Amino acid sequence: MSEILDHLNLEALEAFDDIIDVRSPGEFAEDHIPGAINLPVLSDQERAEVGTIYVQQSPFPARRIGAAYVARNIARHLETTLADRPGRYRPLVYCWRGGQRSNAMATVLRQVGWRAVLVSGGYRTWRRYVTASLYDSEPSLEIVLLDGNTGCAKTEILGRLPQRGLQVLDLEGLAGHRGSVFGGLTGVPQPSQKAFESRLIEALARLDPTRPVIVEAESSRVGDRMVPPVLWKAMQTASRINLRAGAQDRVHYLLSAYSEITSDPAALAVALDRLPPLYGRQRQADWARMAHEGAFADLAASLIEIHYDPAYERSNRRDSRPCLGEIDLAALDEEAQKSAAEEIDRLVHLRQPIMAQPQSADLLGRPRTGRRSQEP
Repeated sequence: MSEILDHLNLEALEAFDDIIDVRSPGEFAEDHIPGAINLPVLSDQERAEVGTIYVQQSPFPARRIGAAYVARNIARHLETTLADRPGRYRPLVYCWRGGQRSNAMATVLRQVGWRAVLVSGGYRTWRRYVTASLYDSEPSLEIVLLDGNTGCAKTEILGRLPQRGLQVLDLEGLAGHRGSVFGGLTGVPQPSQKAFESRLIEALARLDPTRPVIVEAESSRVGDRMVPPVLWKAMQTASRINLRAGAQDRVHYLLSAYSEITSDPAALAVALDRLPPLYGRQRQADWARMAHEGAFADLAASLIEIHYDPAYERSNRRDSRPCLGEIDLAALDEEAQKSAAEEIDRLVHLRQPIMAQPQSADLLGRPRTGRRSQEP
């Protein structure tokens, strides 16, 4: 293999023992190639210092000080993380744009005797692949949406479907958010948009493009993260399966599913403030009072009646996507969720026969021999 890798995709990454990201921890945290390990040659503080010297003084002292930091950091990685790597070790190394940082690491690794390969263009090459896959391609997956009112246990039921052999794509799990104004995970920030897209690319690569994929119905955003256009277009024309459950069962479910936010008054207050200003000051004050008094069942029931259900009904009236079936849940306990998963399995397999399509490429550019499509 050449010492330079010009084109990146998930299949190409499988040829390497490690993917080494030598950027600073802050750059790595924002996003990185899936499966990469962070062995920075400059820390965030060191990188800032070298950059300041470069701008305020001159390139020469910046390079000298930077080289000293890089040498010490690479030595530390050789003595720790890389200490047990065998002689046949083949790592892939990248930095921001395939410049000095990754070249420094690769040069040392090659001197050791390892077959280090550089990513031409660095992390930006990865982003070009992600953008081409999620923004510049046409939809190619057959999506089936799992829809229903807030509190119908859609996420939990979705999680039961792989046990029945169905493919699922958990957008909320990838985005670190449950999709509503109360959906933030306490103490767990959402990934950056770029990191969300890298997670999505990795999840899509595990899917069989010739089989349907079940996705929970979402808006075009999951929390603060945007669903990329290729997937959103597929969701807009997807068939759907609707779940229905009684309001009281949904209240009990929400109290259990969102227990961490009801136990955090500050987080609950912030979430209530994010509700759209459509209900008047008195209604907002009533909700705030219920939260303050710990009347969470009353709060959930009121939000279902006044905020969530009307919004769902308005959206549902405008929804022209074909419906494969309605599932009425008598309860939302484990047995009811298992029964719903079984019925979803049946409805997916009974959907209208699929017609073969000419050979094309799937969402990630893999060749495919046909496509399943839903005819109205």
